[in-house]
Amino acid sequence: MAQDMTKPRNIGDVLLNVENISIAFGGVKALDGVSFDVREHEILAIIGPNGAGKSSMLNCINGFYHPQDGIITFKGTPRQRMQTHEAAAQGIARTFQNIALFKGMSTLDNIMTGRNLKMKKNLLWQALYFGPALTEELEHRAKVEEIIDFLEIEAIRKTPVGKLPYGLQKRVELGRALAAEPDLLLLDEPMAGMNHEEKEDMCRYILDVNDEFGATIVLIEHDMSVVMDISDRVVVLDYGRKIAAGTPDEVRANQDVIDAYLGVSHD
Repeated sequence: MAQDMTKPRNIGDVLLNVENISIAFGGVKALDGVSFDVREHEILAIIGPNGAGKSSMLNCINGFYHPQDGIITFKGTPRQRMQTHEAAAQGIARTFQNIALFKGMSTLDNIMTGRNLKMKKNLLWQALYFGPALTEELEHRAKVEEIIDFLEIEAIRKTPVGKLPYGLQKRVELGRALAAEPDLLLLDEPMAGMNHEEKEDMCRYILDVNDEFGATIVLIEHDMSVVMDISDRVVVLDYGRKIAAGTPDEVRANQDVIDAYLGVSHD
């Protein structure tokens, strides 16, 4: 699954810093003192065996979970507790391991829901649907149409997403996240359940989102060929602890990572 990584990457300063994050459920630690940073415009992958704490980390970053210990700093502002609406307002968007779309709504309308925080007119204006509210609606629809063109889903723009195959539903969910114009995009297993061709397409879209939209991306992915092809850096979790971090080549050669994935001990 080779991707074109020859183009220079414009990696910037630290956008997100995760410091000593710990969270437990019923006495079981999902995350135990995990620290790493994410830099502007990079693609950072979080990998690890099932139950390693990967989704819990994304949930802490976007405010769905509140860690018992540690600090998350985003755009220079440290927070111990981030609310989901605050995360969205500050420029954090995400997709989910299990697709979370409105199955009875069309592709276009699902992606439009990603523009909610961008809508400035109050409910009265929206209910009247004329003048400033109508102008705003048309502006948001134009932005959504750009995303639909970018993701090459024009043919399904009016189709209820519940009638779409799995791979296209994943693409629609990505479109909804992009509609929020995020600075930081969290992708939880964006290629889970896809065939080889669908994975190739999603890899291309992720790289293009990073390049053309300028979004910094943190993704969870189990397919190591994908991780090694598109990531700038990789963080490895195992039983809630960070066991390695570095470039894809560095992580691939790390014995702790090999042990965690193969389940063998190293003398």
